[in-house]
Amino acid sequence: MALCRRAAPNVFMSPAALQAVQRVDFAPIKVLPAWLDGKASGQLIGLWALQQSRLTPIGPAFLSAPPYNYAFLSNPVLDPEYLDVAMNIILDAIELDDHLPKVMRLRYLDADCPSYAALTRALRGRGAKMMLVSRHERPVITKDGWLLKASGATRKKLRQKWRRLAAMGAVEVLNDSSASGVQEAFEVFLEMEHASWKGSAGTSLLSEARDAAFARKLIFELSQDARASVALLTLDRRPIAAQVLLQCGTMAYTWKTAFNADFGAVSPGVLLVDKISEQLFGSGSTESIESCSPDGSFLNQLWQERRFTVEVVVHLGSRKSIDYTAVAIGARSYEKLREIRDKLRETTQLLLRGRVGSDASKL
Repeated sequence: MALCRRAAPNVFMSPAALQAVQRVDFAPIKVLPAWLDGKASGQLIGLWALQQSRLTPIGPAFLSAPPYNYAFLSNPVLDPEYLDVAMNIILDAIELDDHLPKVMRLRYLDADCPSYAALTRALRGRGAKMMLVSRHERPVITKDGWLLKASGATRKKLRQKWRRLAAMGAVEVLNDSSASGVQEAFEVFLEMEHASWKGSAGTSLLSEARDAAFARKLIFELSQDARASVALLTLDRRPIAAQVLLQCGTMAYTWKTAFNADFGAVSPGVLLVDKISEQLFGSGSTESIESCSPDGSFLNQLWQERRFTVEVVVHLGSRKSIDYTAVAIGARSYEKLREIRDKLRETTQLLLRGRVGSDASKL
């Protein structure tokens, strides 16, 4: 789509990704377009996909983003020449639709993206309320930042691990971008992920048939236009690590990763990300790579740059709203519970990794 090529990248709001959601009925998304001077003009200047959600079965309804699971960025896609116009058209559509809630819970908003600034301006202009729930940072690397890379100690350890792996046999990094090659490699990733601690914990994609069906459709749709690939690290032609990559404009995304725990001592997943990052920047078509990773991932040590994401709760009306208060309280409570859950999950993962091997997150 021409709009996606002009706007700040967000692969999770791309037409191919949204089509994948709809074709397998993965989530009830509402796609809100912004047309310059009406739809008849044929000039699309904005697009935002949202989902109608509830925190509890009897709680108030609200609009949420990201609009489906496994999406890690929720910013609208806005034409840079019409940022404010497009944002206001979308918000107007929400306010004028009697069937849509006026309260929004927006997670994973890139706070440095021009679309976020346009959102805050539009909300101020109409006297709407916005409450900041949380602010997180995640690793990202730009082409310029890649020249700086990580600390000397980290680079030294990576070189040592690569030499140890190379001493075991013939090592290759493969990344077949053909549609058939991508789908074949994605099946390798799915099996590898399911065989890891994620399968034991029930968090692998193959743990839920519905999630696996969506993931396969997502990768299929994106691969038709060379916007998805699966890089494989092989040892004597045997895959020992897999990295699922998405692409939108000049930004790549390290969406999902898996590795064979038998080789955890040499950190195959880390080595693969390091090598494939070098290849992506060397291709000339990638200017930055988004980790899609939470706080505390191994990429915090591998990549030095950060991007900040925020979660906000919005009420489009200027008057007090019981629904807005309930969603705001619920979002903050959920954030606290998530912090507790993440700490417990981290402990569980460390125990599981200790039994089945580690990808050496301690570089």
